[in-house]
Amino acid sequence: MSGFESLKGIKVLSLTQFLLGPSGVQFLSDLGAEVIKVEPPRGAYERHWSGADLFLDGRSMFYMLANRNAKSVCLDLKSEEGKQLALELAKEADVVVQNFRPGIAERLGLGFDAVREINPSVIYVSASGYGERGPYRNLPGQDLLLQAMTGLADITGAADGPPTPVGTAVIDQHAAALLALGVLAALFKRERTGEGEHVQITMARAALDLQLESISYQLNGYDVSRSPDGLGSGFHQAPYGIYATAEGYIAISLSPIGKVAQATACPELHDFQEKQDAWKYKKEIATILGSALKQRPAAEWERILREHDVWAQRVNSYQETINDPAINSLNPFESCEHGTAGTVRFLRCPIQFSDEDSQTKSFPAQLGEHTKEVLEGLGYRDQEITELATRGVVHVAATPPS
Repeated sequence: MSGFESLKGIKVLSLTQFLLGPSGVQFLSDLGAEVIKVEPPRGAYERHWSGADLFLDGRSMFYMLANRNAKSVCLDLKSEEGKQLALELAKEADVVVQNFRPGIAERLGLGFDAVREINPSVIYVSASGYGERGPYRNLPGQDLLLQAMTGLADITGAADGPPTPVGTAVIDQHAAALLALGVLAALFKRERTGEGEHVQITMARAALDLQLESISYQLNGYDVSRSPDGLGSGFHQAPYGIYATAEGYIAISLSPIGKVAQATACPELHDFQEKQDAWKYKKEIATILGSALKQRPAAEWERILREHDVWAQRVNSYQETINDPAINSLNPFESCEHGTAGTVRFLRCPIQFSDEDSQTKSFPAQLGEHTKEVLEGLGYRDQEITELATRGVVHVAATPPS
């Protein structure tokens, strides 16, 4: 299988776990970088946990979704020899990425200063929940907790209901994309100057960045809160929101009230023709429109509203999204045959070059699958690797995966 080669020749040492780190590094491996993932003797956390408790023939879907195209090297970083091996790998790396809790990389002898001493031009990434030095540095950086802390949950949902978290790990994934973006910028700088860089990514900053529009309003005098009717944001004018229909729900975005009135054949809406009315009387408009939309199913309203140039979209379930011809025309999904897990479906890398999509080069590796190969690249002989494995410093996979 082929893939992008934009980062061919770039070597990344990944000291990552959970979602943010592996997903950020996966962007780099999808773009052609060689990624070496260091795992502890029992394997990365992702190997032993999965959302929905979804394991395919014992293989965690959580591990498989964010560790493709990477090599697995199993080292005991609690041993001095394991740390030394990791430093040898760091010395050869263009990029080192770690998302340990603050202070752990330093205690392991793998912090920025230690790595920069042996590799002055390294791009070193520290990813954490709240930063290296802040008062919350020791708190767990977890998506739901960050949604609560940064107000994202508080502005989502109806005003008379509870705060509502986003239904997926949106902060993790945005932070992962920022991680990859930071690495690319640092590599470009190094290309021009020869200098390394310490890239610092926090989930807290990523969460705030996701709320760029709403927080900017709050910073400049508007008190952002949940929508009184729960139909949309508290800072958009009518008819912006999601409405119940006779069957299903429909989203209507920023559209002139006159067009909405004509499409829905709702005479009461014609009283709100002025542009400022859409903001001043948004609750009244939402109430009238909500009543009118209950007369037809969402699919029918979608067709009618679009015919009148009203921005509208039925609310799809995940399965409807996966089956949507328009979504599939973008070629976002990839299926691969795994020797033990069977057919596994993935989201591709969302970046395209010249209408070409990335292809998975290799499945997420089994634990220690590449330990021998990588150590041989450092100059270790078979006997030395066997001795290290016997003493538990490294783990070498018994057999390659099918």
